[in-house]
Amino acid sequence: MSATTSPHNPDLPIQIGDVLAGKYRVEAVLGVGGMGIVVQARHLDLDEKVALKFLLPQAVQSEEATERFVREAKAAVRLRSEHVARVRDVGKLDNGAPYMVMEFLDGSDLSRAVQEKGALSIDESVAFVLQACEAIGEAHSLGIIHRDLKPQNLFVTRRVDGRPLVKVLDFGISKSIDAKSGLSLTRTSSIMGSPLYMSPEQMRSSKNVDQRSDIWGLGVILYELLTGRVPFEAEAIPELCLKVVQEPAEPPKSLRPEISEGLSAVVLKCLEKEPSRRFENVADLAAALEPYSESSKGSSERIAAVLNVPSRPPMVSISAISTASNPKIGTGGTAWGNTQKVEQRRKVVPLVAAGAAALALIAGVALAMAHGSSSKDGHAAASADSAAASSLPAPPPVATEAPKPVQTEPAPATATAAPTALAEPATSHKSATAKPLATAKPTSNPKPSAGAKPTAAPALTAPPRQFGE
Repeated sequence: MSATTSPHNPDLPIQIGDVLAGKYRVEAVLGVGGMGIVVQARHLDLDEKVALKFLLPQAVQSEEATERFVREAKAAVRLRSEHVARVRDVGKLDNGAPYMVMEFLDGSDLSRAVQEKGALSIDESVAFVLQACEAIGEAHSLGIIHRDLKPQNLFVTRRVDGRPLVKVLDFGISKSIDAKSGLSLTRTSSIMGSPLYMSPEQMRSSKNVDQRSDIWGLGVILYELLTGRVPFEAEAIPELCLKVVQEPAEPPKSLRPEISEGLSAVVLKCLEKEPSRRFENVADLAAALEPYSESSKGSSERIAAVLNVPSRPPMVSISAISTASNPKIGTGGTAWGNTQKVEQRRKVVPLVAAGAAALALIAGVALAMAHGSSSKDGHAAASADSAAASSLPAPPPVATEAPKPVQTEPAPATATAAPTALAEPATSHKSATAKPLATAKPTSNPKPSAGAKPTAAPALTAPPRQFGE
């Protein structure tokens, strides 16, 4: 944090050297806003440096400002993530103004990093947002929606080993959800937040938002870190709101060519106008982002565990990107896709394959019975054995000559499995074509030769998946 070290500022109610609450001596002014002020102070008994935040005198008269201040303290104290600035104490000054004592952070926020350096590296940008996702994931697990995510509220400090550590600040306009009733505990329906980072639904009503509004905010932040600019800009608030609600965002890749199609698509998925078309939760967003940051492995698993949702493997394997909701999205490259439908298909396909094998077995028995003779039952059993063997993996080949089949009437068509995106089964045969069922001419030995190869099961092929399908 940068500090204002001027020994006296008559416009501020607190001066350098003042002792607050009988135990905190003010050493520097860290920041002043329209409603509050943050100072660097030192605990007199513990000799510990802390950050002290309190409301300005004019804000103390506002019931709404006081509620926001208290809400921030209550929200922050419930969070245990290392990516949230910890609140250590709360109280009231002599003039009745509430204050909170927070851990002191040495560093700067991401808005300053963008101002000084412009667009950040791809790995660094993704890593910062993934760290923010861990904090927001815990907040969401407790029913807390931040509603004011922006670069100014992502503070970058350092761990003991020097690695960057992102801390999410300012839960002052956070929204709490009653986990039992699902009702919002925010009474006001006024617009709250920073317009450049607000979702379309938040612009309509700050009360009626959920976790997907925070996902929008994270998407805007990532867009700005990657490109050096926000996706929607305007000279006036009404014009900005119109763009956010109606116009598609320019793909980040078109502004910075080295951004992959996949990462560009992930950002644009966060910026879908319809909340249902965004990532369902921050764990899914983290799984989509992990492949683009070498320093952030395991983030999605940690977030999924906190949210108590299925962990998604990091994915960038979907080759087609949907253009239905955003005509500016390209169709090349790769993108993260919804794996839930694939998992559902994996449960259905084995049932379909089993049905096909059963039909093949019945067809073999029927054909064998058509060649009725005194040993009719034996021939039917032989055909059934052959049909059943066709659904099993091939045994190791034996150097014997396979019997030459006699072409007979084709068996009835069997049911085919619906196309799906399953991986190729790990068997010793990989035939891509299913041959018509044929019956060998009855012989004195009804069992099939050990060298005979069973008919390969129909291969499952998959058309290109659509992004977000």
